[in-house]
Amino acid sequence: MSIFHNAYEALKDCCFIWWDEMKQTVKDEGVLIFFILVPLLYPLLYSWIYNNEVVREVPVVVVDDSHSQLSRQFVRQCDASPDVKILCYASDIDEARSLLSRQVARGIYYIPSDFETNVNRMQQSVVSVYSDMSLMLCYKAVFQTAQTVSMQMGAEIQTKLGGHFTAREEQIAARPLQFEEVPIFNPTGGYGSFIIPAVLILIIQQTLVLGIGLSAGTARERNRYRNLIPISRHYNGMFRIVGGKAMAYFMIYAVMTAYLVLVVPRLFSFTAIGRWQDLVVFLLPYLLDCIFFGMVVSCMVRYRENVILLIVFASIPLLFLSGVSWPQSSIPGFWQGLSWLFPSTFGVRGFVRINEMGARLDDVLLEYQVLWLQALIYFILACLVYRYQIFLARKDARERLADMKANTQ
Repeated sequence: MSIFHNAYEALKDCCFIWWDEMKQTVKDEGVLIFFILVPLLYPLLYSWIYNNEVVREVPVVVVDDSHSQLSRQFVRQCDASPDVKILCYASDIDEARSLLSRQVARGIYYIPSDFETNVNRMQQSVVSVYSDMSLMLCYKAVFQTAQTVSMQMGAEIQTKLGGHFTAREEQIAARPLQFEEVPIFNPTGGYGSFIIPAVLILIIQQTLVLGIGLSAGTARERNRYRNLIPISRHYNGMFRIVGGKAMAYFMIYAVMTAYLVLVVPRLFSFTAIGRWQDLVVFLLPYLLDCIFFGMVVSCMVRYRENVILLIVFASIPLLFLSGVSWPQSSIPGFWQGLSWLFPSTFGVRGFVRINEMGARLDDVLLEYQVLWLQALIYFILACLVYRYQIFLARKDARERLADMKANTQ
């Protein structure tokens, strides 16, 4: 009977903590913003911005010192491409740089005076490409268009000078090795399908930590930890407190996570080929990991505003450390070790492989096991953190009681 009684008491305490945390969450407008409003609206805004996937009609200015038929053909073919739009001709390179510095144009094509002469002499000719490097997508469009057009023109010139008798011989001479470029896992080659999945997983961690930290800052300001002192007297009281709070956060973010990983990618037609069963099993430890991680981070929050400065600042570095925006193999060892402290690192890697590449759970077994290990470690740390907070609340209560007795005497 004692076992069932203890189980009943533990469940009762967990439900009490869960209910109290849910009430505090609903009453706190700041926590509701981070738990509900931000996960609902921020992914839509971010996805809508990148919904075009690739940039088109990038304005380019041309400096044509050749004034030849071949140079005009090069410019026409560049202008006919979907990625580049020839804005105007500049009289010299200084005028073109002026347009580039004022961001009227995003790139410059400089055709030298000996462009056609060198081709007629059977010598290699050069077209110089200048681009605004502040936007990598614009640089990609400007450079790849010039490269593609130059290769096509080179193949045409080679075919004309080859002296072939049949069209098949001309095809073989122009393109001896036939190949077809097929982008895998990102059919459109777009930036949105590339970066949005990682951002969605990072949003789960960041908003959870922000909401938990904000709630903890409020509790510390109002000294709400005194309400947990009766429960903390049990030898397993910390497990009940942490478990009850985790239940409240998990109930909210089970819905938010389903919305982020299932609804948003399909709403904007991003690549989503993973099985939902694998996603559910993989995201379970990730969600628990983020919850316990947020509880541990909340011990650093003395005031409500502190967590916003701490977490928002870390968002961009965490995206880089995940190995999606920047290659994992190129990240220095120190920063790779630092990235292992955050749930988002392994969560992003595993989710991208499942959702974007069609991997199964066995293919991301390492990330899956690390997330469970992190969840266990952060759960123990969260229990220790809350034990320390309640110890401070108990100490404060004793001091207040001593002061009251001294004043009455």
